Amino acid sequence: MTAKFAALTLVAVLGWTGSAHSAGTVEAGQAKSATCMACHGMDGNSANPEWPALAGQHSSYIIKQLKHFKAGERQNALMSPMAMILADQDMEDLAAYFSSQTLKPTDETEPSKLKLGQSIYRAGIASKGVPSCAGCHGPSGHGIAGAAFPMIGGQHAVYAAIQLRNYKSGARATDPNSMMRTITSRLTDEEIDAVASYLQGMR
Repeated sequence: MTAKFAALTLVAVLGWTGSAHSAGTVEAGQAKSATCMACHGMDGNSANPEWPALAGQHSSYIIKQLKHFKAGERQNALMSPMAMILADQDMEDLAAYFSSQTLKPTDETEPSKLKLGQSIYRAGIASKGVPSCAGCHGPSGHGIAGAAFPMIGGQHAVYAAIQLRNYKSGARATDPNSMMRTITSRLTDEEIDAVASYLQGMR
């Protein structure tokens, strides 16, 4: 399925909504999520590790990222055209649906990366000025909904590593005050892979 065809399909599924919108509902979001399911799974648990699991993710974060994609502030060949045709109400509804689902991680932390990944996540790297990941994402990786800091515990290691490298290269620049770009610029590839693997095994 091409991105253009998928976007047109999404138009047909969603229809066009007016500018006024209300808080999203799970029922409306489920009805509108048919095209999303191709990549993110029926319940937000993606099978492909390159695509993020959305189940249980904070609705505030999902909405924020959809707006970044729509505005062109975040780029992805598949997501950008999808987000372009979403109205605010569609975003609210989709976020309500996916945030209500239960994350079902299946992969564990790679044993060889556990010690380093756990150390960085919990304590950071003082000698490099790298703060602990837990400071913003919580000891269990659940994030902070009010600050739109995402839940990252249980996320695919492949996806997490891609995003960390995107921050490091500047390809992704939607982080407030360059927070993630600054942190990742101080991490080696080995450290990024270790943290990503540790996230995957969090429950």
